[in-house]
Amino acid sequence: MIGDPSGIGPEVVAKAWTSGRLHEECRPVLLGSAIAMEQVLPLLPSGVSVRIIDAPDQGSDSARVLDIIDSGALDPRDIIVGVDTIACGKASADWLDEADRLARAGALDATVMGPISAVAMQMAGVADRVINEPGQKYLLLASGALRIAHLTDHVPLGAVSTLITRDLIEQTLRKLDAALRSWGIKRPRIAVAGFNPHAKGTEEEEQIVPGIERARAAGILVAGPVSPDTVFRQCIEGQHDIVLAMYHDQGHIAIKTWGFSGNIAIVLGPPYPHVTVAHGTAYDIVGKGVADHTMVLNAILTAGSLAAGRSFPTFGAG
Repeated sequence: MIGDPSGIGPEVVAKAWTSGRLHEECRPVLLGSAIAMEQVLPLLPSGVSVRIIDAPDQGSDSARVLDIIDSGALDPRDIIVGVDTIACGKASADWLDEADRLARAGALDATVMGPISAVAMQMAGVADRVINEPGQKYLLLASGALRIAHLTDHVPLGAVSTLITRDLIEQTLRKLDAALRSWGIKRPRIAVAGFNPHAKGTEEEEQIVPGIERARAAGILVAGPVSPDTVFRQCIEGQHDIVLAMYHDQGHIAIKTWGFSGNIAIVLGPPYPHVTVAHGTAYDIVGKGVADHTMVLNAILTAGSLAAGRSFPTFGAG
């Protein structure tokens, strides 16, 4: 999905496509506005074209032909570069829904979301498409050896403590273990970060530890709770395959300090890999040809690798 067409989504997606690396890993297909993709052609090598197709299986194997499914969800006249609009916010949601339908029908093995505008989606009243509810969807960030899942995401810090329950801890660990196995990690090693300094507090004693013990009883390999000031370094050094952070900034600060450029995000919840980028629409540089496509390139390569059960590709920080 090309992302919000008013931002850098079409440009970075096109740059990733024409790099020649995508077709080595998968058969990519775009969903979105064909006109938006045609508008970025001047930023690409000569000879690249846009081709509208009706279904994923009609895609070619060419890095110079941008195959796109354009369902007509967006009137091209509503694309205003560098501006949040209701039309583009709604179209982003429509394209995400379309990708989900195709994936659930077996026409796609994985999906990737280009950079969207949360503001535009809020304006259109469709922000619920990208909000991760605790227990329903989980955000997972990855950069090189460091992979972090989040028990809670966009939740005020004062409310996090009330959401940390033994049931949610166990449920999340079960989902993480199952997802990692399906992606090609045969015996996932999961570390749980503590909520309090040195992982010592009421939340650990009453909720986190009991949740971990239940997961262990189910055969899941879990370490923790580990002091949050050391657990991420342990993952980087190879002691864990992934860390379960308790809240948004606990995980995001670690991943963005370790390796910002090139990191990717995965939404755990759909019955297929759903990957996205960790940056926004960058309205200030739209059309200048300077947008970094590394994140979306890595996101697509990761989606292809996970869908094929080959685990995480070896790129990123470190």
